[in-house]
Amino acid sequence: MIQMTLIQIDNYGPWTVTPRPRNESDLQILQAELYADLERQFANKKGLVFFTRFDNLLAVTNGIDEEDHLRIQRSIRNRYPITISMGVGAAETPHEAQKLATIALQKEGGAQSSKRKEILAIDSLAPADENNLVQAAHIDINSVTETLTDIESAFDTNFMVNKSQHYLMTKLIKKGALLFFIGGDNFMAPCNGLSEKEIEDILVEINDEIGIGLKAGIGVGRNMEDAAYMADLGLEEIRDHDNGMWTWVIEKEY
Repeated sequence: MIQMTLIQIDNYGPWTVTPRPRNESDLQILQAELYADLERQFANKKGLVFFTRFDNLLAVTNGIDEEDHLRIQRSIRNRYPITISMGVGAAETPHEAQKLATIALQKEGGAQSSKRKEILAIDSLAPADENNLVQAAHIDINSVTETLTDIESAFDTNFMVNKSQHYLMTKLIKKGALLFFIGGDNFMAPCNGLSEKEIEDILVEINDEIGIGLKAGIGVGRNMEDAAYMADLGLEEIRDHDNGMWTWVIEKEY
């Protein structure tokens, strides 16, 4: 099972315009600093946070329990002008896990409700045993520097990266997997339940449809930190072999 945590800023929309609209630069700084802060705190427990819409973030949190979540909430409350609520869910696929986490939090009140504050809504936690593993794929675009970065304008390159992300998200979500942009031309996909062949087929389909070549290292571990690191190593194996491979799987040994 994979465990997902939805992190949501409480009453953020109304707060941004009370008592009057706040400077956009200040809001962007708050969002960026909050994301970095949450990433640091969850990483200390071997989790990984993805920014999604910034006022909403999703994290893979296997091995992170109720008290860990409460401690992070208290830390944010003590140092920021806002508070955060969280929903937690565990399931066989990442998409189902985040859905359970979302529903659990939605039951406690709306995102812009002034009455909902610092809620921790737990639908389910993944048991901390050796049978509950996280699978993640680190996907990147083949030769992006030579084919895009050093040839096209910065915005046009970004457009193509976003196009790749859209196609990947569309295909992966149908399989119960998620996809997040993690910088450069790189994406991370929590993908419990997908076989290496299924991931490879998706990469081949995208290459055929939009002419963008992709490769993926796939990692498996007891937490997201280990799975992501194994995925990074898998990607390096593909680069080192330079033989047109689409995927490479590495599982963490304990």
